[in-house]
Amino acid sequence: MADSSFDIVSKIDRQEVDNALGQTAKEIATRYDFRGTDAEIKWNGEHAIEIQASADDRANAILDVFKGKLVKRGQSLKIVDASEPRQSGQLSKISITLKEGISSEDAKKVSKLIRDEGPKGVKAQIQGDELRVSSKSRDDLQAVQALVKEQDFDFAVQFTNYR
Repeated sequence: MADSSFDIVSKIDRQEVDNALGQTAKEIATRYDFRGTDAEIKWNGEHAIEIQASADDRANAILDVFKGKLVKRGQSLKIVDASEPRQSGQLSKISITLKEGISSEDAKKVSKLIRDEGPKGVKAQIQGDELRVSSKSRDDLQAVQALVKEQDFDFAVQFTNYR
C-alpha cells in the first residue's frame, strides 16, 4: 500500500483578510469615536495594510478592531506583523505585514519535532515554504497533526493535501 501524506503550510486566505478589512473600514466610518479623525485602513500592496488616524491610541484601536474581525473570520493572528505607531505629519500610522509561508528555520523546527516526538515511521520533507509529512499509517499522520497543533509556533499552521 502506498504512503499517505499531508502538507503543513502557512497560507493567508486573502479573501477573508479582505473581508475583515472591509468590515473594519465600515465600522470605522460609522463609529462615533472615529468621526472626524481621518481614520482609515487600506491595502498597501499585495501583503501589506496601512492604518492611519489622528492619534496613536486611535490607530491602535483600529488595529484591535481589525484583529477582532480576523478572528471572527477564522484567521490566525499569527499572520499579522504590526509595527509600532509612527508619526507622519499630523497623522499616526501603523504598517501591517501579512506573513505567509514557513521559513526554512521554522520548517526545520517542525521537522525535528516530528522526528523526536512523533510516531516512528513518519517522514517529514521540506519543500520550499511547506512541509510534506508521509507515513504508511493514517493514524500516525493524525497523531502528527495533533502534535503540531498543540505546539505554539510563531506562525499560522494549516494542513492541506491529505491523501
